[in-house]
Amino acid sequence: MHLTDKEIEIMKIVEENARISVDDIAKMTSLPVLDVEATLKKLEVSNIIVRYAALVDWSKVEEHEGVTAMIDVKVTPKRGVGFDETAKRIYRYEEVSSVYLMSGAYDLSVVIEGKSMNEVARFVSNKLSTLDSVISTTTHFILKKYKHDGTVFSSPEEDKRIVVSP
Repeated sequence: MHLTDKEIEIMKIVEENARISVDDIAKMTSLPVLDVEATLKKLEVSNIIVRYAALVDWSKVEEHEGVTAMIDVKVTPKRGVGFDETAKRIYRYEEVSSVYLMSGAYDLSVVIEGKSMNEVARFVSNKLSTLDSVISTTTHFILKKYKHDGTVFSSPEEDKRIVVSP
C-alpha cells in the first residue's frame, strides 16, 4: 500500500508513543484532528497498525517469575509453501511470542516465554523439535535486557537515583 509522507509521519509518532492523543498528533503534523483520526482508522483497518502496546520491564517486578528464550531453528522447507507452513505451526503455540524468517546459519528465530527454564526445555523437546520439518534447534536464554524496541532499560542502581514525588 502506498502511503503519504504525513501518514508515515503519523505511524512513526504512534510507534514511538502509543498513548499520545490525537490532538497532539494533529499539532505535531499540522493536520486537522479529523484527518488524523481518519488516517489512524485507515491504518488500523488495513492492518498496518497491528496493535498498540506497552513495553514493560518485568525484571523490576519481584512477583513476576519467568524466562524468555530465543530459539534458532533449522527447517526443511516444504515444496510450494517454503517456510510459511512450519512458521504458522510454530506461531500457533501459546508460548511463542515471535517467529522470524532469518538469513544465515538457521532458518527461523522463535522467541518464547515460560515460567522456568524447564518449561522452555519441555516446549522445545516435546513440541518444537517433534515437528516433521524441524531439523535442529539451539536455545538461548535471555539473562538481561539492556535495550528493547529502541528503549533502554535502566538498572536497579539507576532506578534508586530517580526520586518520585507523591
